Amino acid sequence: MNIVSQLDKFHFQLRQNRWLWYFSIFCRITLALGFIPAGLTKIMGERFASGLSVNHPMGHYLEALHHTSYYYTFIGVAQVLAAILLLIPRTITLGALIYLPIILNICILSFAVRFEGSHVTAPLMLLANLYILGWNYDRIKFILPFKKNSDYPFVEKPKKYSNKFPILFFTGVIAAIGLLILYFIYGHNVMPRNSLIDCKKQFVNTEHEQAGIKFCECIHTEGQYLEECLDEYDNNAP
Repeated sequence: MNIVSQLDKFHFQLRQNRWLWYFSIFCRITLALGFIPAGLTKIMGERFASGLSVNHPMGHYLEALHHTSYYYTFIGVAQVLAAILLLIPRTITLGALIYLPIILNICILSFAVRFEGSHVTAPLMLLANLYILGWNYDRIKFILPFKKNSDYPFVEKPKKYSNKFPILFFTGVIAAIGLLILYFIYGHNVMPRNSLIDCKKQFVNTEHEQAGIKFCECIHTEGQYLEECLDEYDNNAP
C-alpha cells in the first residue's frame, strides 16, 4: 500500500470519530475568535496591543506596522476573512489555508522577540490550524507533491459517528500545551516581559539581579533592540 492510500485510510478512520469532529469545531471557533477582534482593530486603524510600550521589542514592531498605511488594514481584512471562512462549513479549507501563513508569522515573531502575550497562544493556534488542515486532508491532498493521486473521493459526513474517546490523541494535546507552557517558563533565561516592573521581578533575589535590572532598563527605559540588551546582559551577568 503506497503512502497516498495509507493517508487516505488513516484520514477516513479519523473522520469517523465524533470526539475528533467536536475538536475540529472547537478549533474552528477558537481560531475565529482569536482573529476577529485583532483584525477589526487593524481595520479600524487602531494600534494592536496599544497598552504595550513602544520601547518593548514587540512594541517596536507593532508601532512600525501601525504606520504602514493600507498594508496594516490589509492584514486586518485578511484576518477577519480567514476567520469568517473558517466558520462557514463549505469554506473551512480555504479559511485554514489563508489563516496558516498569518499565524505562522505571528508564531515565529512571538518567539523571536520573546513576547509573552502570544508566546504560548500563537503556537497553539498554529497547531489548531494544522489540525483543521489535517481534518480536511481530502480537500487539499490533490495539491500535495505526491507522485500518485488519490483515487478516493471527498470524505462525507458519516451517518453514524464512532463514540470511542481518542485517549492517545487528547493526551498528546494536553502534553503539547504543557510543553509549550514549560518552554515559556524555562525556555529562556531572561524575558523582556511586558512592563518594567514585571521584567525586574524575574531577577529579584537572584545572582543576576544587577545585570537583570540593567537589561530591563535597556528594554523598557532606553528602548534598545532586544539583541543589544541580551548581549549587555550576557556581559554583565556573573
